[in-house]
Amino acid sequence: MRIEYSKGQRASDELIQLQRKTSFETSGRKMKVMLIFPPDWYPSEPYLSLPSLTAVLRKAGHTVIQKDVNLEMWDWYFSEDFLKKVLRRVPQQLDRLRKLSKKRELTNGEMDVQMALCEVTRQRIDELIKKAEQAKRIVRGQDNFYDIDKLEWSIQVFREITSVISLVYAPARICMPPMETDLSYKVFASNEVIDAVQDEQVNVYRDVFNHIVKPAIEAEKPDVIGVSIVLQQQIFSTMTFCALIKQHFPNIHITIGGNTVTRLRDVLPESPLFQYFDSAVVYEGETAFVQLVGAVGAKMDLSQVPNTIYKDDKGVHVSALSYAEDMAELPPPDFDGLPLEKYFVPTRTLPYLATRGCYWGRCEFCDHGEGYTAGYRSKKIQDVLAEIKHLRDKYGARHFHFTDESYPPALFRKLARGLVDTQMGIYWTTHMRFEKSLLEDTVWQDAKESGCRYLHFGYESGVERVLQLMDKATTTEIMTKHLKYTAEAGIWNHCMGFFGFPGETKDEAWQSVQFLEQNKNYVHSLGFGTFDLGRHNPVAKHPEKWGVTAYKNPEWDLALDYYFTVKNGMSIEEAERVFQQFEQNHNPGWDLRLYIREYIFLYICKFGLAKLPDLQYQAAKIAGHTPTLAGKM
Repeated sequence: MRIEYSKGQRASDELIQLQRKTSFETSGRKMKVMLIFPPDWYPSEPYLSLPSLTAVLRKAGHTVIQKDVNLEMWDWYFSEDFLKKVLRRVPQQLDRLRKLSKKRELTNGEMDVQMALCEVTRQRIDELIKKAEQAKRIVRGQDNFYDIDKLEWSIQVFREITSVISLVYAPARICMPPMETDLSYKVFASNEVIDAVQDEQVNVYRDVFNHIVKPAIEAEKPDVIGVSIVLQQQIFSTMTFCALIKQHFPNIHITIGGNTVTRLRDVLPESPLFQYFDSAVVYEGETAFVQLVGAVGAKMDLSQVPNTIYKDDKGVHVSALSYAEDMAELPPPDFDGLPLEKYFVPTRTLPYLATRGCYWGRCEFCDHGEGYTAGYRSKKIQDVLAEIKHLRDKYGARHFHFTDESYPPALFRKLARGLVDTQMGIYWTTHMRFEKSLLEDTVWQDAKESGCRYLHFGYESGVERVLQLMDKATTTEIMTKHLKYTAEAGIWNHCMGFFGFPGETKDEAWQSVQFLEQNKNYVHSLGFGTFDLGRHNPVAKHPEKWGVTAYKNPEWDLALDYYFTVKNGMSIEEAERVFQQFEQNHNPGWDLRLYIREYIFLYICKFGLAKLPDLQYQAAKIAGHTPTLAGKM
């Protein structure tokens, strides 16, 4: 099945659209479903895919077990049980390196690992066990979490422990935070993913399966298992789990889904990875997954299940049917069964989604529209407010992350006013564009009173010619006013941008930086990178328009972006150099001691912007603070 988008919108004549159903109720055998969120992700809040699927499955009468394996894995890593396992692996790893040295000369990296392993003694592990438990108490504790020195210490402990874990799984490298687990295989090549699945030395996820996933399956005996893949990096853990489930529980139907699966929909039918699972749900999953579970229970073929790629005795097939969700029919997410008290935060932060798609949907660099079969849709504001209240009251949550692609201006106004009028008493964060229609005092007064404390803005560039190339439809004047409004309202603004959009010159890249520097009194934090030629973004679909030549390696079948050259503007290498220079030389106020967004959000909710200097690395350095706290606990 060939699927095309035009700047994020689905071509309507490509698929047969199912008639909407008014209920998720189904007939037939009620099933037991286990939903898995795999590593690697920072364990600060539940990911919304599992609670969203759980809500519709339970509404249809099915039993659901939610397993945030990512959360459970990190909790296990920083425990006595796992760290003693690390100690037991030390002699095995040293023996492996000794045998390897007899076959060839060890590399410098291997010799470094060998020397470091000699320092992983029982005493060292005992010390790490104590530090791990202390660090977890800090990130989950109301008092110590808000002591910046102690919180920074705990983050350093997590990094120290993952570096030791890496030694016994080398050449794999495990890091948290930032989330940078590297199994030493290419995640964008199916053959290397298969090799990684079978590699007992580097693949830590095999141990995670045996300790967390396998016992849960044995206890619950599910009929269907669904795994949600958000980031491409999660393919390693997902395929490891799927392969081992097939080995130990061959009769369980395994389905994969999520944003990454949707982006790989054109290659999945031919991928050798299909040996590890039975079906894949692409695009929106609620209705599709409910129907799939029902079909599996009734032992029917899956040809009538929308948004599905599936295999049977005859091969792999793609359903000709698609389905886009009616937002009014979707129930609020159901978090029951998730261990909310175990997330690495002192207070519950819940995700919530009021819209599907992006109301703008025109940015030339963006492929977020790939996740949907239809354009932008929204719940009614009265339903949004009612569901937020329901989640607040049911789970005792006062902090919310509204995970919409980009919050629409009209809905933003209604939400802020509605939260004030209903005296909801929550704090919230979301993602936005710079919009002229929001430049009014009343808007930001409402936002402040409603509990808005942290906004992610799609900045991209501070040069209007480049913004026009991107079809951002905003101006530097609008951006300046937005930044000023949010800062004066006590709302943290985070600007996300990148260098190297096709046609952007080096001078324009530095002009973009200069714009931020000129507004440094109002810009609180930044997230910058370089332009990626994504598999499905508009530039990749119309390369001739942009003078872009993409280079696609046929062996890298799972690649989600490509190396490219341009006729005009900076090359990839030039953009990388600009980025590196920017990282080394910029306003020091943007170097933060905290860089985990949920932690910044909670700090701003607690202290407001008055504590901003405490979060800045340079300010702490000048004040004489140090990142280690031995003896202060």
